[in-house]
Amino acid sequence: MMKKIFFCVIALFSVLIMSAQSEHQIQIWADGEIADEDYKDAVLHCYLADNPNGKAIIAFPGGGYEYVCMSYEGWDFAPIFNKEGISLFVLNYRLPKGRYTVPMADAEKAMRIVRSHAAEWGINEIGIMGSSAGGHLATTLATHYSDSITRPDFQILLYPVVSMEKMVTHLGSRNALLGNNPDQELVHKYSNEYHVTKDTPRAFIILSAGDKGVNPRNSLNYAQALVDNDVRVDLHMYEGGYHGFGSRESYSEYGQWTGELLYWLRKKK
Repeated sequence: MMKKIFFCVIALFSVLIMSAQSEHQIQIWADGEIADEDYKDAVLHCYLADNPNGKAIIAFPGGGYEYVCMSYEGWDFAPIFNKEGISLFVLNYRLPKGRYTVPMADAEKAMRIVRSHAAEWGINEIGIMGSSAGGHLATTLATHYSDSITRPDFQILLYPVVSMEKMVTHLGSRNALLGNNPDQELVHKYSNEYHVTKDTPRAFIILSAGDKGVNPRNSLNYAQALVDNDVRVDLHMYEGGYHGFGSRESYSEYGQWTGELLYWLRKKK
C-alpha cells in the first residue's frame, strides 16, 4: 500500500501540470445542500472530448477508502478516452471516516450531474470505472443504484474490491468503510456479489493473477454472479502482474488490456 501511495503522489505533480488547460471542476454539493462539513471535498474533474462519440465514463479511483489516487487511476486515463471521443469525469469522492453511506452518496450525485448535462456535452451513455476500493464503490453503484438516472449503462472494473466478506475482501478497505467490527447484515449489504440482478449493467473486468493486494476472488465471484444473472461480462485476468497498475505503461500487459477495453467500448450494446 505504501508503494501505491508513493507512485500516486509522484504522478500527481506531473499530471497537475499536464491537465491544467484541459479540465474543469465541479463541486458536486452546493452550500447548504447537505450537513456534512466536508461537502466541499467532493469534486468532479471533467475532461470533455473534443469530438464526442456519445459515451462518458465516471471514474472512481482507489485508495482503500483512506485516500483517493486521482492520477494513474483517474485523470491519467483522460487522453486515452478523449482520443476515442469518450468524455471522462474523475470523482474525488469523500472518504467514509465512519460514514459508510458517504462515498455512494457522492457517486450517485456525480451521476446525476453528468446526466443533467448530457445533451450539452454530447453524451447518451454513461458508464463507471472503479479501481481497487474505487471498484467497490463502482460495484456498489452498479448493484444499489436508486433509480434509472443513477443506474450506470456499463461498468469497468480494475482489480476491484467487491466483497466485504472477511476471507475475500481487502481488510483495510472494509475497516475504513464499515469499521473494525461491522455486523453481518452490513457486511452482506456491501458484499456486492450478492446483489447482482438481471438489471445490473454489463461489465468489463481486468486484473492480474499475481495480485497480492486484493484477492482475485473478488473479480471472479462478481463475474460469476453476472453470468448467473445473464449479464454480459468481459473478464481478463493476466498471469503474474501486481495490484494497482492503473494507467501505468510500465505494466507488461498495458497495451493488451487497454486495447481490449477500447475494443469493448467500441462495440454496440
